[in-house]
Amino acid sequence: MDWQSDLMSPVVRDTAVTRAARRKMLTSRPIPSPTTDWSPGVAMVTPARPMLRTPGSLFRQAVTPRLNPDVSAIIATGNKSQRFTRNLDDSDWTNSILPSPRSGWADTSFTDDFTNVNSALLREDDPGESAASSLLSDFLSAFLKHSSSAVFDLLEDYHNLCLDKVEVLQKVVQRAGASSRTAGVRWILQQESSTWRLMTSLYRDRVQSALEEDIDMTVASQSEKLVVEQLFQRDAVIRQGQLVVDWLESIAKDQIGDFSDNIEFYAKNVCWENTLHALKLRRRGSVGLSIPLVTELDPDAPLRQQRPLANLDREDDTRLLKNLLTLIRAGMTEEAQRLCKRCGQAWRAATLEGWKLYHDPNMTSGLGRLTPVEGNPNRRIWKLCCWSLSEEEQLDRYERAIYAALSGNLKALLPVCESWEDCVWAYFRVLVDSLVEQEVTSSGLANQEEEPLPREYTEANWTLEKIFMELQATDSKRVLEEHGEHHHVIQRLVILGDLDGLMEEFSDWLSSSKPLPSHLLRFMTHLVLFYSSLGIALKEEVCVAVLQSYITLLIEEQQSELIASYTSQLPTALAVQRYASYLEGVSQTEQQRRALHLAADAGLDVAAVTQLVVEAVRERDGPEFTPHTHTLETNTTQDDQKKIDVIDWLLFESAHRAEALKQSNAIMRRFLAVQKHEAAKAVFSKLPADSVKEVQRQWAGLQPDTPLPAEDLNAIREHRCIQAYLEAHEAFSDWFSHSSSAPQKPVPASQAKFTERVANEMRENEYQVECTAWRGRLQVLVDEVKERVYQVLLFADGWMINTPEGEVSERSLQMALLRSLCVPRLSFLLLSVLTSSSRHQEALQLADVLAAANNHLHQVFSKEDLRRFLQKIRESSLMLLDCGLDALGYT
Repeated sequence: MDWQSDLMSPVVRDTAVTRAARRKMLTSRPIPSPTTDWSPGVAMVTPARPMLRTPGSLFRQAVTPRLNPDVSAIIATGNKSQRFTRNLDDSDWTNSILPSPRSGWADTSFTDDFTNVNSALLREDDPGESAASSLLSDFLSAFLKHSSSAVFDLLEDYHNLCLDKVEVLQKVVQRAGASSRTAGVRWILQQESSTWRLMTSLYRDRVQSALEEDIDMTVASQSEKLVVEQLFQRDAVIRQGQLVVDWLESIAKDQIGDFSDNIEFYAKNVCWENTLHALKLRRRGSVGLSIPLVTELDPDAPLRQQRPLANLDREDDTRLLKNLLTLIRAGMTEEAQRLCKRCGQAWRAATLEGWKLYHDPNMTSGLGRLTPVEGNPNRRIWKLCCWSLSEEEQLDRYERAIYAALSGNLKALLPVCESWEDCVWAYFRVLVDSLVEQEVTSSGLANQEEEPLPREYTEANWTLEKIFMELQATDSKRVLEEHGEHHHVIQRLVILGDLDGLMEEFSDWLSSSKPLPSHLLRFMTHLVLFYSSLGIALKEEVCVAVLQSYITLLIEEQQSELIASYTSQLPTALAVQRYASYLEGVSQTEQQRRALHLAADAGLDVAAVTQLVVEAVRERDGPEFTPHTHTLETNTTQDDQKKIDVIDWLLFESAHRAEALKQSNAIMRRFLAVQKHEAAKAVFSKLPADSVKEVQRQWAGLQPDTPLPAEDLNAIREHRCIQAYLEAHEAFSDWFSHSSSAPQKPVPASQAKFTERVANEMRENEYQVECTAWRGRLQVLVDEVKERVYQVLLFADGWMINTPEGEVSERSLQMALLRSLCVPRLSFLLLSVLTSSSRHQEALQLADVLAAANNHLHQVFSKEDLRRFLQKIRESSLMLLDCGLDALGYT
């Protein structure tokens, strides 16, 4: 029978005797154990609040202190704010602090109140995107709220916005399931939050370093602490390396929270109580042991005697070591020491204390009284012992890793680093540790008689670039996959300060056939804007491409309130073009008005934007001006209607009225050229009746003593020319419609009776009355057509002619073509009206008007048109001769 079956440990309570019962007790807690699933591209969550300064880090705060830093704690860390609770007993320690994209986030309990989560989100196809969509507007609000001098406050807002949204998404994930797409969205936002925190820490330090003068602050020091303080003040590499360590530790701490307070061990207050109990029983001779246990209980006994502890004590030790390493990974060395003492292993807590730099304030204070000495005067010996323990293969792998982290033994630390963050933390911790040791050694404070540190430690010569090269060459498939994840790539390049490389990555991602996640694109956009606010020059074409892609996303997501602000961040000419392109798809009047208001608030050139919108729409069929020679009216198409409606963009502001005249003239020129008179009338009717007066009034308000510019004068003149032509054409249409609707003569019935003959006579009389009225109205309309056409033919200084004539332009060429098309057309229309009304003498007078030298109207006729016109005049002359008049209509 196994010896454990005969013993009742004094520290086992109630039914917790067997291993199964013990696990049952642990799993009965409300704190969930995370799964160890992992998917590439997932990063850890960032701290919930700014990193607080603790004894474990030189720079454990968002604002890096540059004066009098406390370097008494370079490696270990102390207490931080606690947020989450997690049981890490029965899982690998690295998986315990890294959340899985398919597992629930480490909240305090699955019994949270979800009443604040909108149940409608769960009915969405993608509730994660729906819940996080407000970040688009939230980020813009934060961006507009902070001035360029408050960029780091802006980064803090970005971080907090992401973190708040992660909390909301966590509740959705817990209801919808960890395998839902919402978990992926939550995970991306965790990554982003983490990256904003890193940006805040690093660039605070970098900006402050750039603002300070490069002063040699090296002075002779008599303690390790003062030497290292000076090192951190002058060396940006070690300072920013420590910031990276702080950042990674704060992420891990935010994951695990105060889990150590929720972990129960069998052994409390007394170390290895089960082994102690067994040894006491054996000493009394009560029980014979089938397993040879240690006979002594000092810390080195298991290794020295090569004998094991009791099974339950070994389990306790394994669990304790895992948790200690987790705490050290989270920068919570003081918490690890507290846990050791609570478990009766005060000696192990003491081994975690030797890292502190030695400093005797009595050597420099000049005070009359003595003050306590700080740190470990034999720190080098302690470090060598830690190195030796980390190399001891008989020790537990987690115990070796603990002492490897304390001594800088990277080879013994990496085997327990499963994730990319763990590996980066290990490398940077060793980097900082080695730089500190080099400085202490070079200062002459190190005891030369002591055994030197291992050569693989002192000769490693780590640099930031070398660290990431080593990570890229790792054998770990998981680390390699995480190394290429978007946010890890950004974090790596930010740490290195390689902004050219960052822009190259952005360019590659944008050119990839696989679309980027919307939140990643939003992050990239605000990262580019952050660098711009700092005045850091980046590759303009890449920055423009990022902004363009994000604007496209906003358009697709119908985020109309946000588009103008981001478009205004583009170069001026491109911003106008991009916003005009967007406005082409806005058709509702209120939406158009709102879009222009947002553009003005964002600082865009609204006049240039609206002008470009109109020009783009009116030239959609091509820039060619190709008149048609057919005489039939062409119907208005859907594309034509868009050209008619586009003029509305220039009518929202009276200041754009001059441009509205010019653009409407251009649109009507094209319509008239292809015989689309109704479309041209629709454009003309869009303009307010007071447009010409409004243009003149605005100019008089600006420069009352100066006449209108020639460009505006010609636009007004052209507007009036088109108005005269449209009125003439409408008069002809009225005449033609009336002439085609002559009264129908009644047909008398044959062999009608008396009553029928009377009715026929009455109808005949009515017919005669109607004919008289019709002929009278017809003559009025003939006079109207004649007057309107003559207003065109005898237009002051010539119809469709600029005064004064400027340089030859596309507009002037179009006007000349339209003149050569419309003047003959109207002349033939008037001629047909006059001849059909037997006004042949007036038809000959029309010929005189066209032939007059001062009008130059005959010059716009082609030879064929002149031949046809003269032929019709000849016919009118013959008709006059038949009436007994001469060829010119005189007696």
